[in-house]
Amino acid sequence: MDDLRLGLLLNAVSPAVGGVLVRGEKGTAKSTMVRALAGLLPSIATVPDCRFACDPAAPDAQCPDGPHEGAAAGERPAFLVELPVGVSEDRVVGSLDLERALAEGVKAYEPGLLAKAHRGVLYIDEVNLLQDHLVDLLLDAAAMGRSYVEREGVSVRHAARFLLVGTMNPEEGELRPQLLDRFGLTVEIAATRDADERAEVVRRRLAYDADPAGFAARWGERERELAERIAAARELLPQVELSDLALRQITAVCAAFEVDGLRADIVMARTAVALAAWAGRTEVLEEDVRKAAQLALPHRRRRNPFDAPGLDEEQLDRTLAEHAPEDGPEDDGPGDGGPGDGGGGPDGGGTPEPGDPSGPNEQAAPESSDAPADTPAAPPQQRPGGGRESAPVASEQPYRTRLFKVDGTGRGAQGRRSPAETDAGHTIRARRPQGRLARLHLSATLRAAAPHQAARGRDGRALVLTRDDLREQVRRGRESNLVLFVVDASGSMAARQRMTAVKGAVLSLLMDAYQRRDKIGMVTFRGAGAELALPPTSSVEVGAARLEQLPTGGRTPLEAGLLRAHEVLRVERLRDPDRRPLLVVVTDGRATGGKDALARSRRAAGLLAAQGVAAVVLDCESGPVRLGLARELAAHLNGDAVSLDELRAEGVASLVRETRTGMTTTRKAA
Repeated sequence: MDDLRLGLLLNAVSPAVGGVLVRGEKGTAKSTMVRALAGLLPSIATVPDCRFACDPAAPDAQCPDGPHEGAAAGERPAFLVELPVGVSEDRVVGSLDLERALAEGVKAYEPGLLAKAHRGVLYIDEVNLLQDHLVDLLLDAAAMGRSYVEREGVSVRHAARFLLVGTMNPEEGELRPQLLDRFGLTVEIAATRDADERAEVVRRRLAYDADPAGFAARWGERERELAERIAAARELLPQVELSDLALRQITAVCAAFEVDGLRADIVMARTAVALAAWAGRTEVLEEDVRKAAQLALPHRRRRNPFDAPGLDEEQLDRTLAEHAPEDGPEDDGPGDGGPGDGGGGPDGGGTPEPGDPSGPNEQAAPESSDAPADTPAAPPQQRPGGGRESAPVASEQPYRTRLFKVDGTGRGAQGRRSPAETDAGHTIRARRPQGRLARLHLSATLRAAAPHQAARGRDGRALVLTRDDLREQVRRGRESNLVLFVVDASGSMAARQRMTAVKGAVLSLLMDAYQRRDKIGMVTFRGAGAELALPPTSSVEVGAARLEQLPTGGRTPLEAGLLRAHEVLRVERLRDPDRRPLLVVVTDGRATGGKDALARSRRAAGLLAAQGVAAVVLDCESGPVRLGLARELAAHLNGDAVSLDELRAEGVASLVRETRTGMTTTRKAA
């Protein structure tokens, strides 16, 4: 919590830092901390009656409410605007009254949340669940500092510079890399494990519930002091000097950690300057650079979606030491009382008050040690369901896979897998509006209105329109799906080399699902039955972790696995009827549990086929003698069967090239 408090305060001092991404488990007061920032932000000077918070000292020349030259100055608090996950595009960027724009030629524009957040804070709770087309809007606004609204030749643009703050639970999925990089700082938080601190948190929460006004009054003086310190640091900020040595340390650290691009260098420099101003200094010290690295680099170190964000503290110290002044004092590291110390006071420094839960948690996690290389593997354990269970084996490195998609046209959430009618994409036809008009199809509207102009008494240049004339665009794009894995973990799959390849294949498909914005789930079957190892979620990281921990052994209850998948899909169809499923069965096709086990598994496959579930069977059979049972299962599922070798995208491309080469050779010979 100390780093979170410090990150928010640094952005209040210097909005150019670029915002904060808060990652943490549920129930850790992430949203409460962010909302508390609103009361600490200094007021801003604005042009009276301007809906876009124009600064009277430098008004926006393109402001829809302008021009503002010579306008009087007013003052109001900086807003903290919350952007709901399910918000519409029109609510984010604003909307035009298209009927008035066509009929009267006027720009009747209603500002959106981006306009309201200008010169303030835009807060997104559960930012990782935000739809892709809204993420695109935020990326554009964050990159250019402006919001654009384009509707059939009518355009409005206005300034949209805001402090972006997001909170998320990593278990629900990760952010797109482009949006992740737009957050200046990131903070990982978790609930304290200290019983006294937890008790103090509960005590304060109960006190607030009993008397909110009285509780706020008791802390009012502390908050006023904090707001005054923010204002003082803002005034000091232009006087802070970033020396060549400090800048060299910043760029050396970014180079040592191999972060992409130069945004990390810029953010670190701004953060170090803000840290110095917050500490009341006009010079950036090494401790500022160290703390800036700890806040600005962890989320920029990831190379694939399964990498956990983090920073190697020893590597950071080595790099700083290599570029430290030769005759300067040695840095004492964290704990020296500087701004990076993360003390317990509300400003991130100093000694915590007795009973204050904001103090640092000094409990250290036990160090892990690797077993010697010659340590014998744990012996297989007997399972109640029959057979022996083997310890989990590691997976191969993931690779790029073939694209599997659901046939037909869906209406699910925007993604990158199967064809669907979406808010983004190319226009395929026009239709009458279903609800509020959002995407006008201009030519279709004109064609619908043209035959009626004489009857409506048109006598000028304006087009006489009625609601019945309006037509909206229908766009074809791609949707995300629910990819449900049904993984055979029985003894027939337990050969180490084979299971390593199988886990690598599933991990590759998980990465593909992450890139295509799918939800995933996992059913495993072995021994006496099947279990839902991973309920449908957006977090492929959790799926990868469950896969790595998956033991194997025992019988092969294929029927139980398919029936469990049928039940999971039935429940998910009720929860999210627009999200179409894709079933991926990972098996060699064998089934045990009685003489008719194979026949029962095929009847279970028929249930899924009758529901129209798109299916792919990943055929894991190996060896010189193959029974072809997995391909028979795919036929009963009305799906495709793909071998491990055929799964790789490179293998498919090679096969196509070989086929084309063979056809060319045949033609030349003819």
